[in-house]
Amino acid sequence: AEPAGPGVIDVYDTGELGADVPEWGKVDARAGRAAVTAIEVATRAALDGKVSGIVTGPINKEAIWKAGSKHLGHTEMLGELTGVTRQDTMFVVRNTAAEGHHLRIFFTTRHVALRTALDQITAERVGKSIREAVTALQVFGTEAPRLAVAAINPHGGENGAFGDEEIVHIAPAVEAARAEGLDVSGPVPADSVFHQGLVGRYDGVLSHFHDQGHIPAKTYDFDGTISVTVGLPILRTSVDHGTAFDIAGTGRADHGTMLSAYLAGVDYSPFAERIRRTYG
Repeated sequence: AEPAGPGVIDVYDTGELGADVPEWGKVDARAGRAAVTAIEVATRAALDGKVSGIVTGPINKEAIWKAGSKHLGHTEMLGELTGVTRQDTMFVVRNTAAEGHHLRIFFTTRHVALRTALDQITAERVGKSIREAVTALQVFGTEAPRLAVAAINPHGGENGAFGDEEIVHIAPAVEAARAEGLDVSGPVPADSVFHQGLVGRYDGVLSHFHDQGHIPAKTYDFDGTISVTVGLPILRTSVDHGTAFDIAGTGRADHGTMLSAYLAGVDYSPFAERIRRTYG
């Protein structure tokens, strides 16, 4: 859409639905196809430099699967559209206890069963995730990032009494990163590391499985926490929640997280060219 000027929302109709609008709150292949098309159009606009970035709402995975998509969700779809095979999630907690400080949370593993995630924790994988997190912090404006790496076991494993992942995998990865000159701390017990990040001690926290990072962020500030996909050659911010079909069309949905995703997109738009150079 050609910009209509400041303060005007430009709506681009992909033409997928027309007048045949699906029923509210029902899984429908037509709606899934419309969602996929919108993502494709927006991504192409960002790749072509017509927009500084894209902001995505939630998509219903069952609907996009009915439409023929083979992807697990947005992230995998965006990876294929941009030619990227490795993407990471960066949660941004915008409203923190330290004024002007945004805590960023990263993940060693993402959408896998917890048993599988624990099996995937290796020194090599944690080390790679540390370096990717530090790079992302730098790309998004933190010149000298301080990263904390969470422990997995209670009390950080108590020197092996409660598990040895910290000794065998996490600590060696942290030590190797520090030897390269990176400001990395850990393993820090997970029941305190997120609080320390929220009050400004760290710029980022590397968590190791989905809920380890999601639960503290969403409990602390559900509406102020948003997701950024790092590793793509384009800026992409998003909400951190699902489609809430149970209240679709009722007027009861809270727009808070969507607003935060837009504001984060505005905040990070000056880094669009840096993102392209780093991940392109």
